[in-house]
Amino acid sequence: MAQAISTSSCCSILFSKSHRSISPLSPHTLLRFNHYSQGFTHRIPAGLQYKAVEFPLPATTVTQVQNKEPRKTTQFALENLTSWLLKQELAGNIDAELTVVLSSISLACKQIASLLQRSSIINLTGGQGTINIQGEDQKKLDVISNELFCNCLRSSGRTGIIASEEEDVPVAVEETYSGNYIVVFDPVDGSANIDTALTTGSIFGIYGPDQQCLIDLDDTSTLDQAREKCIINVCQPGKNLLVAGYCLYSSSVVFTISLGKGVFAFTLDPTYGEFVLTHENIKIHEAGKIYSFNEGNYDLWDEKLKNYLDHLRQPGSNGKPYSGRYIGCLVGEIHRMLLRGGIYGNPRNMNSKNGNLRLLYECAPMSFLIEQAGGIAIDGEQRILDIIPEQVHQRTPIFLGSPDEVQKLQKYIA
Repeated sequence: MAQAISTSSCCSILFSKSHRSISPLSPHTLLRFNHYSQGFTHRIPAGLQYKAVEFPLPATTVTQVQNKEPRKTTQFALENLTSWLLKQELAGNIDAELTVVLSSISLACKQIASLLQRSSIINLTGGQGTINIQGEDQKKLDVISNELFCNCLRSSGRTGIIASEEEDVPVAVEETYSGNYIVVFDPVDGSANIDTALTTGSIFGIYGPDQQCLIDLDDTSTLDQAREKCIINVCQPGKNLLVAGYCLYSSSVVFTISLGKGVFAFTLDPTYGEFVLTHENIKIHEAGKIYSFNEGNYDLWDEKLKNYLDHLRQPGSNGKPYSGRYIGCLVGEIHRMLLRGGIYGNPRNMNSKNGNLRLLYECAPMSFLIEQAGGIAIDGEQRILDIIPEQVHQRTPIFLGSPDEVQKLQKYIA
């Protein structure tokens, strides 16, 4: 007996015929397939009776179609950094030029991550034998990573000025033909951790240009004047940042970014070589039980700050003191703080009157991220993002973290 199934729009078609079973791969099967494929509706043997049977779609599916409900996401619906940036561009949060710049930065981070993972194998540990403008010994990867960043930004064609921890002065990019964004960065933060395979990172910030700054000397200008023009253009307060972010190199490689509308983190999937969205719209905890200070400098701090640290060491209402954590890498400290809360401090001391961290390409981008996540960032007296740098490599004290923790600190050091 054969059954003909109705071919309505909500049903499937199924033909069956009581017949001696034939192997799917037998010649008989192939002959029958060829026979029915040539307009099978006209070649069904006469004398057979047919019955139409309908198989309606499941009620849930019909309801979804009628109500046009969005398809539910699954564990396989991953969003990578490229598609996310394109969505931000379509939403008007960034323009096409900035999308290209950010893509070039993410590429540089992937290359640096690869080098760090193989640094001991390919002999990239140890010092370079040179000293940067801050008087610090440069690691081999400091120099190489700086070149990687610069080359990726130059190749984008949208970067006008580059300011790096490893460059004495800002660099005007001659390859720029549109965009003219100002990119400031620390290619490898915590480079002292490289030789021991501990946490490191890259920090970056992007400013819009006040005016185009290219080394184009006229009859009355000098090279020093042109450089001064670049420096003035670069030295903007952190509140002018268009984008800020970092890339963490640790057990995972995490690219964290803010376009001024929240903080988002993407983890590198080594299988595909893509940054995948893993932390959406991060919000820092209102309070936390972790503090991160280099307590080796305790005796060099002023008494008010010492009193604050002494308070954190005392057992609280739960009978436990705060936990002290110090990685020696600003990126690692801030990443943990964004996810767990707490407070980080790098204050001035007797030997470093202005603190140890650079304002333009370390403190300002990180403060931008912390504020976007709902936290607070200060130098002890004022908001970090309000400070206008007077020099490219200017240093500043910094305290940042959960709102309750920073406010508690302010009461002690006021």
